[in-house]
Amino acid sequence: MHIVPIASGKGGVGKSLVAANLSIALGQAGKRVVLADLDLGASNLHVILGLPPPKTGIGTFLSGSSGAFDSVIVETDYPNLRFVPGDAEIPGLANIRPSQKNMLVKRLLSIDADYLVLDLGAGTGSSILDFFLMSSQGLVVTTPALTATLNAYLFLKNAVFRLLYGAFGQKSKAYDYLESLRRDGASLQKAYVPAILDRVASIDPDRHKVAVERLARFRPRLLLNMLEEPKDAEKAQKIRRSCQEYLTLKLEHLGILYRDDLQDIALSSRIPIIRYKPQSILSQAIYRTADKLVSTEDEADAPLSLAELEGSFQTAELEAESDFGAKLSYVEDLLNSGALTTGDLVETVKSQQFEIDKLRRENQFLKYKLARAIGQGFTG
Repeated sequence: MHIVPIASGKGGVGKSLVAANLSIALGQAGKRVVLADLDLGASNLHVILGLPPPKTGIGTFLSGSSGAFDSVIVETDYPNLRFVPGDAEIPGLANIRPSQKNMLVKRLLSIDADYLVLDLGAGTGSSILDFFLMSSQGLVVTTPALTATLNAYLFLKNAVFRLLYGAFGQKSKAYDYLESLRRDGASLQKAYVPAILDRVASIDPDRHKVAVERLARFRPRLLLNMLEEPKDAEKAQKIRRSCQEYLTLKLEHLGILYRDDLQDIALSSRIPIIRYKPQSILSQAIYRTADKLVSTEDEADAPLSLAELEGSFQTAELEAESDFGAKLSYVEDLLNSGALTTGDLVETVKSQQFEIDKLRRENQFLKYKLARAIGQGFTG
């Protein structure tokens, strides 16, 4: 079974929409898929799928009121897709106990399926990181916005440190060293993983070997969502360079998805975009992403070369160019057919300009805060 955890550093980047539509696409490709809503405490994946509110789910299972785990797995009318609802309105599920988490992982791993897609909560909680690390090739969804790309990097940083803690184990010199950095706070924030590994190699060679092996197997993937123009695809390179330099992490780019107003209409209609408008640019990009997952099934354990990783980013940028051209052709066709008026086009441009201005103000504010922080550092 191929496990596809889908996470994000912050909310609002379309993670759940990706999880739902990608699962449907995999099912349509003939794969037996189980989609689990692990956004515990804020479960709403059933809305995106167009399913009624669940009576039972992971929450009722963990509380012991639903019986066997199989009883919370729901059949859907999408081909080859089953669904595991989330908390079913059970309060307090966002912070489950370690024993509950371990039991849930065990039940999820016992499911008979070709793909297990996990829609995780946003952020870097310990349970979220542990669910993400159930696979060596988890998927991080982000957008080109500055705050989103930064949070994507911070999520991966937290995942790496969670992995290091597991590799070092308690009562080891390496673990004690990492704990000393954590207690200081500022030291851990500034510490580079390469420098940490160099230090661990000198004080605890055995744990260093384990950590290096685990990091080598950890090969997360990036999906850039809500693009507005081809240039947005370049933002992924910043995440890649930061991961490589500061985390010794080799990141693969799984692809890009453009923002599409049809997605909002589909969501308000409780119909996944891939069913609402399968021929849309967005839906076709989701199918393309699913094809990539299926085509690399047999290579899941084989690490990609640097050239292949670089190629994945170049391919994503080409996809951004190609999809943008297709979007322009689609708009032109609508104008020529009369389905889209010039007024509609003007309103769309105005809306996009508003979003651009909003991002520009946000960027200026962050630059101001950064400059102020640097200035205070010098005066201190």
